[in-house]
Amino acid sequence: MTDEVQHPAAPYGTPGTPRVAVRGEATLEVEPETATLAVTASARGKDRRAALQDLTRRNTAILELARGYGGAVEKLESGALSVSPELAQHGRGEKVRAYFGHVRITVVLNDFTALGELTSRLADLELTRVDGPWWALRPGSPAHRDARRQAVRDAVTRAREYAEALGAELSALVELSDPGAEGARPPAPGFAGSRMFGSPGAAPGASDDAPVIDLEPQRQTVYAQVNARFTMSPPAL
Repeated sequence: MTDEVQHPAAPYGTPGTPRVAVRGEATLEVEPETATLAVTASARGKDRRAALQDLTRRNTAILELARGYGGAVEKLESGALSVSPELAQHGRGEKVRAYFGHVRITVVLNDFTALGELTSRLADLELTRVDGPWWALRPGSPAHRDARRQAVRDAVTRAREYAEALGAELSALVELSDPGAEGARPPAPGFAGSRMFGSPGAAPGASDDAPVIDLEPQRQTVYAQVNARFTMSPPAL
């Protein structure tokens, strides 16, 4: 007894049931949801302990300043910390001349009305560098869902237009897939260029009267694609 071999359906249509394959696309421009600042505090001392103490003081000042903005700061994270010696030639050998330290802190804001003031006050801190902002959408932003839905509607519209051009009508949806499921990836949205603030000669503490820089949010581009295959009625050729 032998089992009947089941052959998969052909990826193309027949004269009686033609298939139409299309790609649906959608591009949206929406307001960003978050702004990210990268803050780097530096310190220099004649010995390791002095450098570490200065670095600790500046790190604490940054954290306390950011926490003072309450719910406007969505995320506050400490990154890499480094304290290393600076070597100088001394006769035939090397001698430690000073110690350098730096610590990196990431600040993510969701209230852009506080962004300019916080950025200016951070940049006003002693030996502190501020990079950013980087504007972004959250991974689960409704904008991504809206773009996917529009891409599906675009695919249906395209397929219907092709069918109508042949005097036919769409019959059924055969397949709907993301381009990523077939080995392709849609282009990534662009990011705002980084800005650098701060200077070695800044004031030793956060000043309430630091000049406030006006930062205008950069609209984000959301792109979606879908591949779709439909069957349609026989064309009137």
